[in-house]
Amino acid sequence: MKFSRSGSGTALRWTAAWMLMAALAWSASPARADSGSAQAQGNKEAVGKAFAAWAAGGQTFFDDMLAPDVVWTIKGSSPTARVLRGKQELIDGAVTPLSTRLQRQIRPTIRNLWADGDHVIIEWDGEAVAKDGKPYRNSYLWIFRMQGGRATQVTAYLDLAPYDDVLRRVPASQ
Repeated sequence: MKFSRSGSGTALRWTAAWMLMAALAWSASPARADSGSAQAQGNKEAVGKAFAAWAAGGQTFFDDMLAPDVVWTIKGSSPTARVLRGKQELIDGAVTPLSTRLQRQIRPTIRNLWADGDHVIIEWDGEAVAKDGKPYRNSYLWIFRMQGGRATQVTAYLDLAPYDDVLRRVPASQ
């Protein structure tokens, strides 16, 4: 996917770059020198494995990855940017409204995956086709805070314009 210097894709890339720089600076501090590399590696593997299963057509990503009481924060300025508390609220409030408007589920492609202690940062692109035949493409940056192999907090950065566009233009399926 090619990005230009204008548009919301650029904003996501800049956000991802700043988040990565902050994470690297934080992890390089003397107090963080031994940040639990085994823990970080295990968390990174768990997220990578769940994304690989999703990319292969699996449909249990959110069940596999999220703690039941996850706090999921969607960053942005549209009405769909908000905090969702609990896996079911996330599914009902953000996942289902989009997925019912798609011909098939989003297929993720991982671009970058980092881990430090109990945090995993994943940059990925998603593609699907909406039920009106038009493509849905988006780039995402998700920051997971892990505990016991599951995400308890997630901060999600994405371009909300394509997401909101699908919600406006395609009727929800029952």
